[in-house]
Amino acid sequence: MKQHTVEKIGGTSMSNYQAVRDNIIRRGCNSPDIYQRIFVVSAYGGITNLLLEHKKTGQPGVYGLFANVNDDNWELALDKLGEQLRTINAELFTDPAMCEHANQFIDERLQETRSCLTDLKRVCQHGHFALETHLKTVREMLASIGETHSAWNLAQLLKRDGVNARYVDLTGWSDNKHLSLDERILESFEGIDLASELPIVTGYAHSKEGLMSTFERGYSEMTFSRIAVLTAAREAIIHKEYHLSSADPLVVGADNAVPIGRTNYDVADQLANLGMEAIHPKAAKGLRQQDIHLRIMNTFEPEHSGTLVTRDYVSSKPRVEIIAGARNIYAIECFEQNMAGEIDQFDRDILAIISRFKGHIVSKDITANSITHYLATNLKTAKRIRREIENLHTESHIQVRKVAILSAIGSDMKVPGILSKAVSALAAENISVLAIHQSLRQVDMQFVIDEGDYDQAARSLHRALIEIHDHGEAICAA
Repeated sequence: MKQHTVEKIGGTSMSNYQAVRDNIIRRGCNSPDIYQRIFVVSAYGGITNLLLEHKKTGQPGVYGLFANVNDDNWELALDKLGEQLRTINAELFTDPAMCEHANQFIDERLQETRSCLTDLKRVCQHGHFALETHLKTVREMLASIGETHSAWNLAQLLKRDGVNARYVDLTGWSDNKHLSLDERILESFEGIDLASELPIVTGYAHSKEGLMSTFERGYSEMTFSRIAVLTAAREAIIHKEYHLSSADPLVVGADNAVPIGRTNYDVADQLANLGMEAIHPKAAKGLRQQDIHLRIMNTFEPEHSGTLVTRDYVSSKPRVEIIAGARNIYAIECFEQNMAGEIDQFDRDILAIISRFKGHIVSKDITANSITHYLATNLKTAKRIRREIENLHTESHIQVRKVAILSAIGSDMKVPGILSKAVSALAAENISVLAIHQSLRQVDMQFVIDEGDYDQAARSLHRALIEIHDHGEAICAA
């Protein structure tokens, strides 16, 4: 009988220790009842941006500056990072001795990092060594610092507050062995008694495959997922600062957005495709295959049962459950009169170019003589992709346009007339629909619109498809 849960705490939640302790760890329980759980933690909010680059703006952090061979400001950025980490320590550890101990711990990591990067820069000044060949390893090393800091701190704070917490470092910092992710997890959990110990685990895990090369900033979700699978968890839980809701409360209004009580991994994948942070699809894969249920909880409303994500759930009544979307989408349209009859070759060529520049495809259109890919990327990358397509297919006309994609999503949306109702709701607000996509599976309906219409379109669809129904405290309550 599965007894324990594996739980991940997001960065914004981690930044509020009292909420983590009282709403997540203790959750109103007596001390013996807080065990049989494993906690995987993210870095404190904003720290990974300082280590790597800002997730939204792209502003370089330590890594971005170090990777630029003509920029030596990475050391200043590392100094700024150290100041921020010590500021966090001062806020968390009111006892001077504990604060000094916390500072010593993270300062050692930062000093070793500085020494390593300085030596690498020096070696790569020699013609036989290229910095580019080492950057993936540098990125992994820097990423690990954020989770090392937050996990160590949380374990110390919980010990201070009477919890038998155990810091579990998966970063491989002082380990010369190059293990697979599964091997590192299994080795690190040997000898841990879940009945009497509370493991606090770094969200970053070093592996010979390299987590970031595959999962980028979603690496902590993969660590969380593999721990749940390998330890045969009863349930996997993600603690966030908000509910998984019918829409973004900041767009449609907090009083109008309704928490989602139940959904399935298919819907979670649709959200991930739009950049919504439910769970990385590859992290969800292992949970789905092992039939481990995923629960998404709001850290600041611990009494709410959250969203239960299961493999086979389908709404008892066909309906739209979520309105979600993505801004900053670039539509790259390739039109060529000679494409008819050879569209498969054109598509392969374009896909190869997009893949080379790591563009994330959100959706695509195909006609007899045109292919349009909708990419979640930046303008610089979109222009590079356009240039490469033009170089390869010189007779093609390539158009790049910035748009937004808004989706109606549900586990079962086989509702007659739903497309007409959605389009009518948008037309009533004088919103032009540039393209529409609806699959046979009836789980996702996408509308391509001008980016400036996004908020109004989201409110319009939410009113027409969700707010007209009385869902109570949650849609499909668990």
